[in-house]
Amino acid sequence: MKNYYIIDFDSTFTQVEALDELAKISLADHPDRDTIYNQIEEYTNLAMEGKISFRESLAGRVQLLNANKKHLDKLVQHLKKKVSRSFERNKEFFKENADTAWIVSGGFKEFITPVVTPYHIKIENIYANTFKFDEDGNIIGYDEHNPLSDEGGKVKLLKELKIEGHLFGIGDGYSDFQLKESGLIEKFFAFTENIARKSVTEKADHITPSFDEFLYVNDLPRAISYPKNRILCLIVGDVPEIAVHILKRDGFSVRLKETFEEKYTKDVGLLLVADGISIDDEQLARADKLKTIGYLGDSKESINRKITIEKGIVVFDDKKSKKRNAEFIPRRMADFINNGDTYMSRNFPNLTLPKLSHAHRLLHIHQNVPGIMAQINNVYAENQINILSQFLMTKGDIGYAVTDIDIKMAYDKALLKQLKQIDKTIKFRILYK
Repeated sequence: MKNYYIIDFDSTFTQVEALDELAKISLADHPDRDTIYNQIEEYTNLAMEGKISFRESLAGRVQLLNANKKHLDKLVQHLKKKVSRSFERNKEFFKENADTAWIVSGGFKEFITPVVTPYHIKIENIYANTFKFDEDGNIIGYDEHNPLSDEGGKVKLLKELKIEGHLFGIGDGYSDFQLKESGLIEKFFAFTENIARKSVTEKADHITPSFDEFLYVNDLPRAISYPKNRILCLIVGDVPEIAVHILKRDGFSVRLKETFEEKYTKDVGLLLVADGISIDDEQLARADKLKTIGYLGDSKESINRKITIEKGIVVFDDKKSKKRNAEFIPRRMADFINNGDTYMSRNFPNLTLPKLSHAHRLLHIHQNVPGIMAQINNVYAENQINILSQFLMTKGDIGYAVTDIDIKMAYDKALLKQLKQIDKTIKFRILYK
């Protein structure tokens, strides 16, 4: 039996609630726009939390919109720029699952269809409401016979469709949870990349902060090797808000603390530290998952450079105290995690890599001794791996080898194990794209 993916649109596939955005467009010149907009937003939230019926919410919002087809054209262009980041980067998944990746929404086809079809979602797999227009193109209502216009509409629709397969629901609202409650889907994944509603997350089978997370836990093809929401980014001390924002926006699980608390030592993946704070040597030596440190100052006296090299931890710091480094350093940290770049690192060979596209990138950090590259390439040759490109740089005691291999090449976990077991290996990591 096939797997079917029942995906919500508003605040899931897109970052926003489309009717709320339409109100901003259609009411832009209305003297009471702020009051009306607040009423529309209130209708949205009450329905999403299950406090009023969906039909009551829908009818109330449509009546307040004062919108027409020209406004819808502007809305579509806006929504295309507001696709959720994790859906945007997993476009390939929808291409490979075009028959079973469905959009099921209480929104409207008039704006949903042009936004999702560029992602290989078939028109016949888009289930949503439709507007009614007068002869001048003004929205005057909606098709009240569509099951999705009613309370429990998603449940009614799926009962009518009688899909034979394993169904998984992904969404942010109460109507998405109702599918699980009805028994029509096997698992409900509460999508929280854009908004987290406690009334929904506490009832979910799994909370998924990104579509990457959904794909990861279900062992499905995805754009990145490991969901960034699973990578702990610890920010220590008085760090500018822009630095925090950059790392949060990139999808890392961010914690803000005054000190590097012991309980985070074994799990921290990124560490951003304010100037004047020193990292304890013993704690640093036990941070086995730590991949990169950003220091907003000169790290020379505050972080043991020898330990970072021994552990394969890439350090970026602010030696000259430039104001722009509050943005530059966290971006360098993210670029290392996302692409493998070590440009402007304080302790690693400086390597700027091409953007990863249709390849798997294997990052091998090792002690800088003769013969390592020969061993690495022997492993690839033994496994009949086609290398697309390869980069090597060394600095002092450390070597950094980056290999891009064909994404279509089949390989198993034995290859990765062999690469990790090469003598003098410090760290090994794989990136998908």
